[in-house]
Amino acid sequence: MLRTSRRRLVLVSLTCTAVVIAGCSAHTSTPLTKRQSNVQDTSTNVPFKDCAQQCTGTIDGAAYSIKLPKKWNGTLLLWSHGYRQANPWPPDFEPVVTTPQVSPGDDDGSGGDQISQQLLDQGYALAGSAYKSNGWAVADGVKADEDLHAKFTAVVGVPKRTYVWGASLGGLITEIVSEQNPQWVDGAAPLCGVLGGPNLNLDLALDVAYSIKALIDPQLKLTGYTSADDATRNWEHAEAAIEKAAADVSGGGTAKALFIAALVDAPDKSQTYDGHDLASTVKAQVESVLTALDYGTNGRYEIEQRVGGDPSDNTQADYAARISTDEANLIAQAGGNVSKLVAQLNTVPRVSADAAARTEFEKLGDTTGDLSTPTLTMHTEADPLVIVQNESVFAGRVQSHNDNGRLVQLYIAPPATYDESTGAPYGAGHCNFSDKQLLGTVNVLDNWVRKGVYPVPGGVAGQFGEGLDPAYVPGPWPGTSAG
Repeated sequence: MLRTSRRRLVLVSLTCTAVVIAGCSAHTSTPLTKRQSNVQDTSTNVPFKDCAQQCTGTIDGAAYSIKLPKKWNGTLLLWSHGYRQANPWPPDFEPVVTTPQVSPGDDDGSGGDQISQQLLDQGYALAGSAYKSNGWAVADGVKADEDLHAKFTAVVGVPKRTYVWGASLGGLITEIVSEQNPQWVDGAAPLCGVLGGPNLNLDLALDVAYSIKALIDPQLKLTGYTSADDATRNWEHAEAAIEKAAADVSGGGTAKALFIAALVDAPDKSQTYDGHDLASTVKAQVESVLTALDYGTNGRYEIEQRVGGDPSDNTQADYAARISTDEANLIAQAGGNVSKLVAQLNTVPRVSADAAARTEFEKLGDTTGDLSTPTLTMHTEADPLVIVQNESVFAGRVQSHNDNGRLVQLYIAPPATYDESTGAPYGAGHCNFSDKQLLGTVNVLDNWVRKGVYPVPGGVAGQFGEGLDPAYVPGPWPGTSAG
């Protein structure tokens, strides 16, 4: 939904305690449990029932779809789709979507896309559901996955293993499903997930809107939109103001755009612009800021209706401390002065959260980092919406439970240059992965779960094609000193 990077060498323990019980037990004399035997089973033609008319339908208001291979390898891949708008949003105002998806390439539950077909050809059974509601429907998504797993078991058969995977908001849903259902989840792959949770990400969207209001568009309303149309009008007015300001080098607008981007670690590459020079960097960061503002206006309206008020807060934000030396130099190159911009920022009153709404928003669902199954995450390095630092936050939570051996995090870097007419093929943009990277995620997770092959990033690069960046480590969350 919503970059500072540092690189370091990562030492990976390959002991049994750092892999998983299923992977280690094959090399010990300890008898396997029935579940371990099923997980490690190498059958490629597992019997199953044809669900026929029950392969599609609705469960508690959520449409679902199940797609079965000709020969089943015993694995169910349960997909969770990303955030879906509750109302038509700018700039295209497309109708809201309520169809199921069975894979990241599928858009209507038919499974006719290339990714779904390749997975079916490999023997995977696919299933996916819409959610009872659109918007920040985390609880609905978790329930939909749990209901669909039960449905699959009843009408097709008990999987030998189940992998849950999903993207964006679906990545958050995937991780929560995995943490809450260790009795049937055998592997998890949250992609570009909101793994830092709801309040952290919406607070960051507030930072974007707040700084735009202070520096560029004083009319921008930060919270309390009266309707979806009210939120849209605010976004459209701010969009025009930002684009005009960013083009005004001599008037200081360009420096303001760079300053706003630096406050929230907006990527200096976007799906459209590769940031090869100052002009391209400004365009990329404006695109990133507008993406975040879309969530912080139109998305905020839906969230505030759902939780009964404003859950976001910036009263404790130290914006001056967020600007690095390199960022200050870039802002100065565009004619700006960080001290003066911070002073102007501080003329606008801070926003205090409604405590009840903030608590309610958190209750809708967040990760704990308490892992019971192999978990493979993947994130683009230049994500303007769900910033890559979500992975730093999540890794810290996993560390607090001493579950590092169950977590591998992969990062996709964009090419150094790409044409604006075609955009980045991967690595820049929200959830912008290639088909090979998505299919590689499934196959690497499967090898980890069934065979105990720990996916050291450098060792699995060949399965992802160009873009996998084994040495990358995201920086801390904006405004913090640690991930």
